[in-house]
Formats: sequence, structure tokens, C-alpha cells
Amino acid sequence: MYDAIVVGARCAGAPTAMLLARAGHRVLLLDKAAFGTDVLSTHLVHQPGVAALARWGLLDAVRATGCPPLTHVRYEVTGTDVRLEGSARGVEGQRAGYAPRRNVLDPVLAQAAVAAGAEYRDRCTVTGLLYDDSGRVVGVEGRHGGRTFTERAHLVIGADGMRSTVARLAGAPYTVEDPRLTCAYYTYWTDVPATMELYERAGAWVAAVATNDGATLVLAYFPQYRFDAVRADAFTAYLGQIRATAPELYERLRGRQPAERLRGTGDQQNFFRQATGPGWVLIGDSGHHKDSITARGISDGFRQVESLVEYTGGLLGGDPERLDEALSKFAEDRDATLLPGYEATLAVARLEPHEQRLSLLRAVQTDPELTSIYFDMVAGIGSAEALYTPKLLSLL
Repeated sequence: MYDAIVVGARCAGAPTAMLLARAGHRVLLLDKAAFGTDVLSTHLVHQPGVAALARWGLLDAVRATGCPPLTHVRYEVTGTDVRLEGSARGVEGQRAGYAPRRNVLDPVLAQAAVAAGAEYRDRCTVTGLLYDDSGRVVGVEGRHGGRTFTERAHLVIGADGMRSTVARLAGAPYTVEDPRLTCAYYTYWTDVPATMELYERAGAWVAAVATNDGATLVLAYFPQYRFDAVRADAFTAYLGQIRATAPELYERLRGRQPAERLRGTGDQQNFFRQATGPGWVLIGDSGHHKDSITARGISDGFRQVESLVEYTGGLLGGDPERLDEALSKFAEDRDATLLPGYEATLAVARLEPHEQRLSLLRAVQTDPELTSIYFDMVAGIGSAEALYTPKLLSLL
């Protein structure tokens, strides 16, 4: 009997297993993929996520992979006079973001879970949930190494992504659901210097961030309605979007070939699912997913991990009713904490820069302090209200 079974060993599941194991719980961590494999994902960790890595004692391990700090941000609205450059003020002394490759970051997290005492199985498929006579989830069944298995636990934690098997098996309904707004394509380029660059125009968004091995991740976003046309000749569309939206960046790419194949998706779902039920809970993308355009997924996942462990601390293996009450409080906290960022992400993903926001940005860019507060907001550190200082109101 495990205290917890965590399904999914990536950015939400692995640190959950790690923190629970550090707290003395017996944890089983399962993942359907092989250890160290890559995944279709952006991989920017904003400063709140970096602060979490530091609290967990893992930031040095991420830095040791050679992933460079992103201390300088450049943000432009193409075709206008809006251009912001500067740095976020940061949180808990962490002013830099990092963009480690997922085949680098995920193993760091999984190894930390194992070092804490969690039992880890990769290439493991969960096929069902186990229930007691009251309808409470009490474990999982699945396949591993060509054999079926059943394992029991006081809590089953679904951290298995946007298409979560645990969510499907538990029948977790959507509580908030919005249409897909963008499709996105990305690849990696070498010898293309960049730190963190963001470019926007009507119907387009382009980003570039430095990552491992001297590579630069370059992403291009398109409106969702263009997905069929874009994927018909994705690389041509990708370069065309960069050329129109970030011409100076395009010149740095001209004449070069990407280091890897182009990857992309038109399935950028926007939702909240019911977070919990008797004996189960969803964290990370399983319970809440939004367009990757603001790159909030990893940092928001880390936030959920710490919240879940805080609410359930000392309750695994005890009174099930008390555990369910704690899980309900976690769910309420999740929704209240993440809804503002969700709404802000949808606003960006509509790819419609409005004149009112452009006027705001023109005021912000005149002052380094306001620029830093704005980049805090981009990183999810502060709210939009924090930007409206007396200085900004005076400028407006």
C-alpha cells in the first residue's frame, strides 16, 4: 500500500513525488515514456518556477546542464514604436528565467524524486483505476514490461498532461473551457545569439530564448483558423511568420539550417478540469491547461505541486474525509490562483494588439522601473494592478 501513486513523471508529477517522498511518504511514480525522452513543449521556466527549483535544491543541477540564465528581455510590437528592454525584478532573489530542454529538465526532476525515496517505473501504461465499495479511488491497474499490474494507494495523483488518462478514467468534467486560439511551431538554431526576445503583431507572435548546448529555441504562433493552411507547408509558413514579425531575428537565421526538425501543434487547449474527487487529484496540465504563448505551464505546475503537498501534508493514510476536505481546499486555491493568468493568456493568444494596450506600453517603456514591473507581470510574479503605480498613471 503506497501513500500516493503519481501518474506522470514530468514537470508536475516528478516534483510532487519528490516532495511527498521527502516528507516520509511511500510514493510510486509512473510514466508511460522512457526516462529522458523529449516531449512536444515549450520549456521556459519563469522566475517563480526558478525560485521553486531553488527551494527544492535543484537549481544548481539545472544550471550545471549549461542552460544559460535569461536576464535580459526584449519585447517589440512590430510596425509600431513599442520596444521594451530590461529585466524583471524577480522573486526570492531570482531575477533570471531559464529555458532548459525538457529532455534535460525532466530527468533532473525524476532523479530528485528517486533520490528522495520514490519508486519510479518508466514505460508504464495505466489502464484503469481501482475503486472500493464506496466508489473511492484506491489505486491503479496497468501494464509494465509486458505484464499487467495493480497497485493500491491512499491517493492517486494524475500528472499525466493535457490528455490525462487519470482525468478520463475518473470522469473529471471541464469546469472552464474556451476555444483553441493559436497553433504553434518551433525548432532550434545554433549560432543564433539571443537571450529572451518576444515579438508581436496582429495575427502573429514570435519568441526566441536561449537553451542548452548553445542553441536558441525559436517559436512562431499563428491564429488557430490558419492551422490547416500552415501545416500544408509548415517550414515555409514558420519562416514567413518570423520574417514578417521579427525581421531582425529573421536576418540572424538567414542562410542557416535548423539543428532539429520543425515541431508544431494546433491542439492548444484552454480549460480547467474538476481538480479532485474521492481518492484522486489532478495537477499540472492534467487539471488546467492554457495556450503556451505565455509559457506559464511549468511555473504554474510547480506552484500547484507545492500547494498540493502543503494541503495534504500529514493526511495521507489518515482519515479519508479529512484528506478530501484538504483536496477541496487545494482545488479552490488552484482556481483562484491560476484564473487571472489564464485570462491574461487568452488575451495574448487572441493575437490582437489593441491601441489602448499600445498606449500603456508606450508609457511603460519610458521608465526602467515600470519596464521591470511589466516584465514581472509577464513572468507571472505580479498582477496587472501592480503596474498601475502613481508614476504610470501620471504618464498616462
